[in-house]
Amino acid sequence: MAQYIALFRGINVGGNNMIAMKDLAALLGKLGYANIKTYIQSGNVLFDAPAAKAEAFAKKIGAAIAKSHSFQPEIIVIDKKELAKMAAANPFPKAIKEPKSLHLLVLDAVPKKPDIDGMTALKTESESFKLIGKALYLHTPDGIHRSKLAAKLGKLLGVTATARNWNTVVKLLELAE
Repeated sequence: MAQYIALFRGINVGGNNMIAMKDLAALLGKLGYANIKTYIQSGNVLFDAPAAKAEAFAKKIGAAIAKSHSFQPEIIVIDKKELAKMAAANPFPKAIKEPKSLHLLVLDAVPKKPDIDGMTALKTESESFKLIGKALYLHTPDGIHRSKLAAKLGKLLGVTATARNWNTVVKLLELAE
């Protein structure tokens, strides 16, 4: 058995695509996954399953939600080791002091043609970003909701991404222990 983390994009936000975490945990249990833990309403689920490709879990979970809740969220599944490697590779260690200003965007694939020039043009003087494989690190000291760069990242990267602030990254790693 290996431990995985399912990161849901766009559920329970603004009254849309609502699914209670206890219902989500029950659904994953019905799919045969074990040791299911959820963290906050925005959709973070840890579970144990036989080793397999993470993309297969995302498809299976998404199809089950579509059947039970009539919508199919975007889901990125990574294993615990991959999240730990992403956290260890953080290029902005000083930003950890303000964990709500530091975000890890987990990508569903390595971007083939990310628009780095476009990202650089949108960032403010105080913002920083670094793309490393399937992770984009974003430091927004003035707040992510004010960031024009954050608002356009999905389009500029050309892949599906879901963001978690550093508090959430740390908590997910703690729960995975």
